Formats: sequence, C-alpha cells, structure tokens
Amino acid sequence: MDSDRLSALPQAFLHRMKDMLGDDFEPFLAAYEQPRTYGLRVNTAKISCEEFEQIVPFEVKKIPWVSNGYFYNEDVRPSRCALYQAGLYYLQEPSAMTPASRIPVEPGEYVLDMCAAPGGKATAVGSALKGEGLLVANDISTTRARALLRNLELFGIPNLFVANEKPEKMVKNFPEFFHKIILDAPCSGEGMFRKEEALAKDWTPEKSEELSRIQKQLCLNAADMLQPGGQMLYSTCTFAPCEDEQIISWLLRERPELSLISMEDYEGFSTGNPEWGDGNPQLKKCVRIFPHKMQGEGHFLALLQKEGTAGPSAGTSKTSRLAADVRKYMEEFFREIGLKTLDGQEFDWNRVEVRADKVYYLPSVSYNFRGLTFIRNGLYLGNLKKNRFEPAQPLALAFRKNEAEAVISLSVDDPRLERYLKGETLTIEPEEAAHSKGWHLLCVEGYPLGFGKLVNGTLKNKYPAGWRV
Repeated sequence: MDSDRLSALPQAFLHRMKDMLGDDFEPFLAAYEQPRTYGLRVNTAKISCEEFEQIVPFEVKKIPWVSNGYFYNEDVRPSRCALYQAGLYYLQEPSAMTPASRIPVEPGEYVLDMCAAPGGKATAVGSALKGEGLLVANDISTTRARALLRNLELFGIPNLFVANEKPEKMVKNFPEFFHKIILDAPCSGEGMFRKEEALAKDWTPEKSEELSRIQKQLCLNAADMLQPGGQMLYSTCTFAPCEDEQIISWLLRERPELSLISMEDYEGFSTGNPEWGDGNPQLKKCVRIFPHKMQGEGHFLALLQKEGTAGPSAGTSKTSRLAADVRKYMEEFFREIGLKTLDGQEFDWNRVEVRADKVYYLPSVSYNFRGLTFIRNGLYLGNLKKNRFEPAQPLALAFRKNEAEAVISLSVDDPRLERYLKGETLTIEPEEAAHSKGWHLLCVEGYPLGFGKLVNGTLKNKYPAGWRV
C-alpha cells in the first residue's frame, strides 16, 4: 500500500471512514494504491463522439457512466493538442463529470451554475443548451471567474452571463427564474485526497462543520432562485455526512416544496445512506461515488425538484439600435468570411450591442442584471477600429464546423498548427485556402481555432497573445 499517501490522511478522517464503511474500509484504503485516473469530456455542441474518436491523435477509452466522457493515459498531454484549443473537449477528473451529466438540461432553458469556476459543469450545461436559452455562471472570486470565462469562451458558448457576485445578491435579481440549477458546493474535498494530498494536510473535522453552514445557506439561495417545477443538483467532492446527507435532510425540512428524485443509475454508484442523515428513506435516491467502487475519486450527488408548474418564461432580449456604420463594417467582415450561421443559428442583428469600441452578441433572453457584478454578458464579437470591424477570438470559437466559407483547414498532425498557436505566421498553399486573400478561419480538421489574414500566400496570425501556448 502507498505508505506516503496513507500517512498524509488525517487519523480523525480514517476513524470516521472506518465507522462509515465497516467491511468496505479496507478496500477503500486499498484504492490509495491505485493510480489516479485522467479524463476528458467531448463538447458535443461542436463535434459528435463518433467524429471525435475518428480524429483524436492519442488513445482514449469510453467512461461508462458519462456518455461523452473518455479516459486517457497519464503520459498524454491533451492540453497541447490543437483539438483542445479548438474547444472540442474539456479536461476533467472522471467522477467530477458526473454531476452535470445527471441533471437533464434542454436547449432553451435558463440554467444557473452557482459556484462555477473553473468551468467543468458550466461548459457541460452550456454545451447541452446548444446556444439557446441562457447560462448564468457565477463565482465569487474575480480571478476564478475570469478563468471560468476563458473556458466558456473556449467551448464557444454564446448565450452566457458570467457573474462575479455573492449568491444572496443574485437571489434578488433572479427570484424563481431558473429551470435548472447546479450547486457544486464548496466542501472539505475528502474525495480528492488521493488526487491532491495538500487537501488532506489542511483538513480538520471543524472545517467540515463550518462548511456545512455555508452549504445550507447556498442551498436556500438556490431553492429561492428555482422555478416551480424546476430541478437543482447539489453535489460535493467529500464523504462527510455533515456536508452530504445531513445537508439534504435539513434542506427538505426547511423547503418542503423540494423533493428528491432519482438519477440515471450506474453499477458503480452507491446510494445515499438515510442513517447518515435524519433517517429519511428518500435519501437513498442520493448517489455516492467511492474510489474503490469505480474508476474515479469521491463525490456525493442529490437531485431535487420543486413542486408546482413554471409560469411564463422571460421575454426575448430588447431590440438593439445599431449605428448604420457599425452594421456596415460588420456586414463587410461577414461577407468576407462567408458567414452562413453562428452556433447553428441565423445571426440576429437585434442582439448586437456596442459598448465603447467593443461589440457583443447578447443572449436571446431578457433578464434583470442591474446591480450585479459581472465579467461578461453575451459573446464578445470583436472591436471597432477606424472604418472596419476586427474580430475577437471568442467569435472564432463560436463558429461550428462549416459555418463560414473562408476557411483554411489543416490536419491534426500538421506542424503548422503548433506554430499558429504560438503566434507565428504561416505559409499557405493556394489550394489550401478558400480565397486568395483576406480574412480566414484557421481550422483543425474543419473545426475553427482562430482568425488569420491571408496576404500573398502568408497567413498573418491573429491568434491573441493571451491565448497562445
């Protein structure tokens, strides 16, 4: 057994786990001998799993309990692959993919991810929305919220509002507004001790008790923002009953309009334990993930539904008055690249908003964001320069395959892709480009990476410095 890993585990934690698991305690400890697992989740808004399997240049293996999840080997560096920079997949620990996979998000819904950074769950639900409805992704930390925005932009999600706000303030803006809410609550992280030993060193029983108070308040906030008939998913990456079953027991008593509902099952899942809560047999509908039962770390999930029927949805976004010259410059650019659709939909000029010299594409849903601190509202399209429109990187990534005519598509093993991602100019053969000059989308296997401007067989690199690898 890995003595280093075991020695890092606090004794109070081990004693409690032994009491909880009984005969399963030794297999649980034995899981610390096993290497951690590595996973990625395919962005099915951009590419199907079948298409992904055909072009991925390294070995992957399906994760059996997440339809678009894959294991990859430890020695692979998938973040260096151009497919990653095209937003075709997100790197995520396999069991951490589970929460977002167990809340049924439909295109057109309004979805909130309350504690969203770095973006694993938000990118998953944003992909499921397929550009329709609204994704509100919030994180109280400004630094983390900016990292969250980067991942959402990488995935090409246009219908977003990235907030940097206290949840209790958001309640005032969004009372009973959302169809679906994900609350992956701040927790003691016991389920990640194998993956991150530093978490074990910082752990104390008192920390769990303090976090449980925070979790209770967040649950109330979420319940107040959930539409009648809506669903919320509560999750943690800890084994502590005071952060898991006991939170759900308390919430069901405080908010009797909520009830637990079953989730899609998997043979490796364990049920919640009523004895670790208040004895309510409904707690068996919760899911626990243990590292000795499946290929992953530790998680807890509970899916709840609010009684009642949702009222009328929010209206569409207000019609935007766009200056004639702004529209002219943007139309010139769109003609040059041969815009067909954006994120699978016709471009809607009513959703374009200009702030100073920056141009944004707002979500199609109108909502009350006054007074909220936010990082981004909508898709960042580009900048207005003297007598022209200059596209931004998020716009490039919002394009799906075959949505623009002016493309230069290179194979995933073409060494020029690495040079492009470093900001270098490229030599392009005449037959490789749609046009002899002008703006082009540089693509990997047809999937957009970023913009470039073709001049005399040379592609001037427009990949932003802050995105380079």
